[in-house]
Amino acid sequence: MIWHREQYIAHCLFEDTGREMFCELFGPLHRLEREWRAAGVGEDEIGMKAFGWDYVPVQWAAGGTGADTGISPVLLSDTPEKTLAIDHMGRHTELIKNTATIPLPLDHPVKEPDDWLKVKHWYAFHETRVDRDRLDEQRKNRERGVLTCIAIPGAFDEPRQLMGEAALCVACYEEPDMLRDMLDTFTDTAVKVIERVGARCPIDCVAVHEDMAGKSGPLFGPVQIREFFKPYYTKVWEAARANGARLFSQDSDGDISPILGELIECGLNCIHPMEPVGGNDMVALRKKYGKKICFKGGIDKHALTRGKDAVRRELEYRLDPGLMHGGTVFALDHRIPNGVPIETYRYYVRLGREMLGLPQDPEPGWARMAF
Repeated sequence: MIWHREQYIAHCLFEDTGREMFCELFGPLHRLEREWRAAGVGEDEIGMKAFGWDYVPVQWAAGGTGADTGISPVLLSDTPEKTLAIDHMGRHTELIKNTATIPLPLDHPVKEPDDWLKVKHWYAFHETRVDRDRLDEQRKNRERGVLTCIAIPGAFDEPRQLMGEAALCVACYEEPDMLRDMLDTFTDTAVKVIERVGARCPIDCVAVHEDMAGKSGPLFGPVQIREFFKPYYTKVWEAARANGARLFSQDSDGDISPILGELIECGLNCIHPMEPVGGNDMVALRKKYGKKICFKGGIDKHALTRGKDAVRRELEYRLDPGLMHGGTVFALDHRIPNGVPIETYRYYVRLGREMLGLPQDPEPGWARMAF
């Protein structure tokens, strides 16, 4: 089912729309696509459209808030196993194709405060960050029901891209002024872009990518969230709300639960993918936080690798009555793992639909819901 932007926003804000939302956030891993294709699975199922997933049409507002480096990426080598390249930040990157979908940087442009000052202009505001002509068309799309999102640099993720994870964590203690200057610069540009975008086309959702946690927990704790995240998130969210936004959504893998309360204090009201293997239990977290935050995802993808009985047990637990009637977008907690038989995936879709009271023969369609 294609959801109208107003219906989707209402659902995320805990209004009972009379229907649960069941979607696919990311789709299959690339190797699984090859496995299914080799097994004779049709392209309509590999591309997810055959399953008739729920989704809301999304457009990304024509206003850039991130790094504008002027560096053209360069492909260095490409084999069936891996790709080596230079990216838009001038970093050497490596993509191991059998196990990853995102290239990892092998070096970083910022090693000390002077390096930051050399690249600070990447994040400076300029009027060409906003495409006003495109915004006029996007306003019309929004009026037709398309959700309008704007992305901002992550408070953890963007400095991590500049410095690397270990250096960033050390910088919290050894170079806090540099980190604050980074975030102040991101804030200034994001607010100015949001104000100009909103003047032409109201915003529905602010999206931020962080990915700052693993199985053992987040790399920033409550103190760092309050010290570094909160001033940035709060100012951006205030500007976005003044320009129509009602959703503030974060993408962060791993166990985010130890800092979820602090993120809510920063204005966040939607988060995904809520990986159970990372330590997140959205059934328990709903009881703790009530209607303060919407969960997207939350269904353990690894259950699909253990067979149909495991799928049933997983759905019987995750599709909890306390998560129904708004505030939850039910979905696998990341990409569909390698090795999942198509029959098991079909079973997951059918059983999930049955348990959520959704029709078994929806119109074909799918769009990535990870935003």
